[in-house]
Amino acid sequence: MTGPNSGKWVFIVNPIAGNGFASSLIPMIEEMIKKHSVDGEIALTERPGHATDLSSKFYEKGYGHIIGVGGDGTVNEIARPLAGKKDVTIGIVPAGTGNDFIQILGFPGRFTEKEWDIFFSRKTIGMDAGHVNNMIFLNGMGLGFDAEVAAENYTEPGKVKKGGAHKYIWHIVKTLLFFREKRMEVVNGDSKSEFDCFINTISIGRRFAGGFYLTPKAVANDGLLDVCSITKLNLLRRFRLLLMVPKGNHISEKEVNYYQTPGLRITFPVDVPYHVDGELFFSREFEVKVIPDAFNVIYNPDGNHFFK
Repeated sequence: MTGPNSGKWVFIVNPIAGNGFASSLIPMIEEMIKKHSVDGEIALTERPGHATDLSSKFYEKGYGHIIGVGGDGTVNEIARPLAGKKDVTIGIVPAGTGNDFIQILGFPGRFTEKEWDIFFSRKTIGMDAGHVNNMIFLNGMGLGFDAEVAAENYTEPGKVKKGGAHKYIWHIVKTLLFFREKRMEVVNGDSKSEFDCFINTISIGRRFAGGFYLTPKAVANDGLLDVCSITKLNLLRRFRLLLMVPKGNHISEKEVNYYQTPGLRITFPVDVPYHVDGELFFSREFEVKVIPDAFNVIYNPDGNHFFK
């Protein structure tokens, strides 16, 4: 929404992101606002979903730059009310733990003074988004093994179990050992297929879980979703194939079907866990589509970004 405040910036900070790292960035943000002479302010989130409310409020007030400071979940919340709004620019200051989304934009997981200078140079580009079951995703969504690991790490949706990295690693190992693939039906255009799903990742970006390149060919402004479908694997193949994923070397393996599509429909016989930009949900039916050119985003044109 253009108007008298379109030159204004707001930094929406999730203070608990990155185990409090986002909160520690507030003095730096204040310093950078002054250094780069922007008309900016800072707003703090107070609860899950609050970033969406703040983003919508500041957009309605005519702010031209809405910046998220946090992890991928914070970014997703901020973007929700802005899809298709081309009169506002989204920016991300990474302050979470995995920070997978920021890779799309060509920035590292933590800003130095160099990245702050690039950020405030305001180079922008149009970016696609994904849409599933009335939610958007900026990086990707996943079904199967990785979603089951996320479900193991939750006591209930929105509440993460305590235990830190060691507990999380145990959930990965346990799921590798005991996960049982479920039958999945996929309709992609005129094509229909069924298989037992180990992993099914649908993405705009390439990287997940801090270093797993499940969709290494994804381009964030090509108007297509990248899909990596992995069929049923025995235990040995599970370990071997997952060791290939960090470098994206898995996509030529016989159990992997990798393709691009503007949309697809997926059905399971029962409710299954799935993650959307790292947040956990449950369903048995999935309508997935791409939203081309959904956002204007600040990016680093000289970085290793995922744009054509």
